[in-house]
Amino acid sequence: MAAWSNFLQDNESRFLEELKEFLRIPSISALPANAPDVKQAGEWVAARLREAGMEQVEMMPTGGHPVVYGEWLHAPQEPTILIYGHFDTQPVDPLELWDQPPFEPAIKNDRIYARGATDDKGNMLIPILAAEALLETEGKLPVNIKFFFEGQEEIGSPQLPEFLANHKDLLACDLVLNADAGQFSENHPGLHVGLRGICDLQIDVRGPDHDLHSGTYGGAVQNPIHALVQLLSSMRAPDGRILVDGFYDNVRPLTEEERKRIAAVPYDEEEYKEEIGVAELFGEPGYSTRERTWTRPTLEINGIYGGFQGEGTKTVLPSEAHAKITCRLVPDQDPDRISECLKQHIAAHRPPGVTIETVNLSLGAKPYSVPAGHPGNQAAADVLEEVYGVEPYYIRTGGTVPITSLFLEHLKAYSVSFAFGLPDERMHSPNEFFRLKSFRRGQRAYVLMLKRLAEQEL
Repeated sequence: MAAWSNFLQDNESRFLEELKEFLRIPSISALPANAPDVKQAGEWVAARLREAGMEQVEMMPTGGHPVVYGEWLHAPQEPTILIYGHFDTQPVDPLELWDQPPFEPAIKNDRIYARGATDDKGNMLIPILAAEALLETEGKLPVNIKFFFEGQEEIGSPQLPEFLANHKDLLACDLVLNADAGQFSENHPGLHVGLRGICDLQIDVRGPDHDLHSGTYGGAVQNPIHALVQLLSSMRAPDGRILVDGFYDNVRPLTEEERKRIAAVPYDEEEYKEEIGVAELFGEPGYSTRERTWTRPTLEINGIYGGFQGEGTKTVLPSEAHAKITCRLVPDQDPDRISECLKQHIAAHRPPGVTIETVNLSLGAKPYSVPAGHPGNQAAADVLEEVYGVEPYYIRTGGTVPITSLFLEHLKAYSVSFAFGLPDERMHSPNEFFRLKSFRRGQRAYVLMLKRLAEQEL
């Protein structure tokens, strides 16, 4: 057994205790009250990078939540690999659905339960441990490494476009390894070749300047909730097609080869329905479920509120109503263009008797795709086959990792997803967990990946 492998095995319990310590930090980037915790998590990451042997480690301001940088650049003839992840987490509500406090890690059945366990603290810690193992046992790394971890991914990385534009030289690299991703299943690897982008919009509908008695005024004025429901209904056909003018204009059609690769990935519809707890599936006609969730754009209502929300009855005609919507985007859709299409649709379909304001809550993110045959993907495929014993599936994901398109835009470097979370690990939900088997396997895989990239022509 290689010395680095022995090192990983010998330090298994230490690494687990470190992961627990990391997970105890409530680094929720969406909540202003937790901003000090996000900073604390960044300080923890910086200290851990120094302990692993990284140099020039620094927590850097962005105008929002910070980023952490560290490097090891002593392989002058070898490529430079940027390893990315994030140390912020989603909020924890609804709290009552957790089996244990979300920031008090619990281990059950070789799984660690906590907010951030799989998304992304467990996954982003893995490459740090792999680098430490190589430096401790071999005294060097096979490639140059730059670590770049952020504290704002869960809110769309709003300050990262400007930060990357201003730090191109610092972050320059030949390839990015994205530790904010996952595998297809516990026993079968997956190679991600596409991520959807995103844009969002809050819609604020206002009628009278205060809530009204529904008996005295009902029938005389427009009800803002009725107006909002009417407006939202105009955006999507009953079969799921989006009716906003211009929405589909730049959608890149799937090639036959892409459809074949998607169809080759195993899919059990009954199992899928059981997993998410629905009796039937729904979506845009003409596409399989995988095609809809991986390669087609969406428009979803994420929240709607207004008027009386408590138990019982209150006969009120509310003065305002609100909705939050997001659109998942695919190549070659642009978030700014889609936001403008939505605003034009809202203006054209405004019901009488109300005023409407719209606001974008984030900067959005462009969709991302990497050629399946990219040398980085070839290296990852080789390593994953060695680790899992089977060839990886070429897969996409319906989610969004904003930084991938930013790396391509500002650094001209493709990102290869190389992480070990699994779809059932309840990311963003109560009782999030990470398989410790994946935590251990990922460390070995990262060592092999760094060695393989030293042999790859990038």
